[in-house]
Amino acid sequence: MTQSAHAYAYLRPSAVLDGAAGRSLDLATSGGATPLGAQAHPRFFTGFLADPAPAAAALLAVADVAAARYHQPRSRASLDPVVTADGDRLRFESFSGCCGVYARLDVLRAGLDGDDLGHGTTNVDVNDPLREALTRIGPADPLHLAVGPDALEVTTFDGPLVEKKVPLPERWLRGFAETQVVAAGFDLRAELPAAEAVRFLRSLPRGGRGGVGWVVPAGRTLRPTTRPVPGAVCLPGPERLAALHRVLRHARALRVYGPVAGAAPTAAAWEVVLPGMRLTLTLSPDASRGFSGEGGVLDALATGAAERDAELVAVLLAWESKIDVAELAEQSGLSVERVRAALTRLGTAGQIGYDTAEAAFFHRRLPYDAGRAEAANPRLRAARELVAAGAVRLEAGGATAVVTVDDHVQRVRADGAGRLSCTCLWWAKYRGGRGPCKHALAVGMVREAGA
Repeated sequence: MTQSAHAYAYLRPSAVLDGAAGRSLDLATSGGATPLGAQAHPRFFTGFLADPAPAAAALLAVADVAAARYHQPRSRASLDPVVTADGDRLRFESFSGCCGVYARLDVLRAGLDGDDLGHGTTNVDVNDPLREALTRIGPADPLHLAVGPDALEVTTFDGPLVEKKVPLPERWLRGFAETQVVAAGFDLRAELPAAEAVRFLRSLPRGGRGGVGWVVPAGRTLRPTTRPVPGAVCLPGPERLAALHRVLRHARALRVYGPVAGAAPTAAAWEVVLPGMRLTLTLSPDASRGFSGEGGVLDALATGAAERDAELVAVLLAWESKIDVAELAEQSGLSVERVRAALTRLGTAGQIGYDTAEAAFFHRRLPYDAGRAEAANPRLRAARELVAAGAVRLEAGGATAVVTVDDHVQRVRADGAGRLSCTCLWWAKYRGGRGPCKHALAVGMVREAGA
């Protein structure tokens, strides 16, 4: 698996500190992006958490996912969560080491009591002593939160006191890119009140592999089913929801999001509503299947138009917690469809996420180069090689193309809506469920060039 070393540099470890004014949760930041440019140790917030105990439990849940490998578990993944401040909330995000689970904690304005929130994105240090301290936070403990260094630490001349070099697999970035595309197709499928939410989640298996199943709304709860009946939501690998058990005693509701159920397993998002917060876990369609290979971003990566549009749209983004696509279209002069394609492309550089609760994209800046996901995608590289080799021939009428690979010939056809299908084994296996094959991508590139 391709990977590179990414250095997290912190002035000191994150910690829960005891002082005369009470306890303080001091989250150290590494280098990050802000409206003023890159900063070594940005400050985003200082104030109090309105509900310390559920906030501490939810932060631990995000850290649990960052340290977990749900498929073929080995050593801990040890990836530091990402925090984004966008003026009205803090978002903590992480991905499992196997890329099959995405976690996000949204601490809303109602969950914070302090100074103005800043804008920007950075990594935060989550270490073992911090985790142990967070488990001891009780409901009666006032908890001050500082995201970023204080003034004394900023003036330190000794340089970084804590540095972690972590190998980041390329598929981790691709997983972030794919989840915003997948989640944008979700709708709210079920909502359970607190008592039913706790009962249902505690009934799920927590060890081993539970396989792929479905659940269907039944009154105020969810009923398991072995097949995707109408109204069902896929529950792939229910043991991967184990991190939600951290917050069950604080839960106010459980919301489930997903696409319309079909014969094939699908991803789904499971959101626990907390006081002033939301904790969401998004599961890939199977425990053995990471989001990094879903292929939802390939069409946007393959077109030059989306690349140009993305450069324009990126200038208009400013860490919005809710991106208004129609407003972006008006500001940019692009169609809504082209703006969505541009956002998808920006998502491959970690600049765009999707909030299922608000059915809206949001802006962040992960520390990745814009072309990194594109260069790392094997199907996209293979498609470009086919185009460069002259392997694509468009037939009369344009609805059919022939792609010659060595001594094999594949035929790519477009239906009335412009959707492409192929005669290759990839298409026969996935039927477009994991994005286009390399032949369809190559045909799309040739057609765009001809147009």
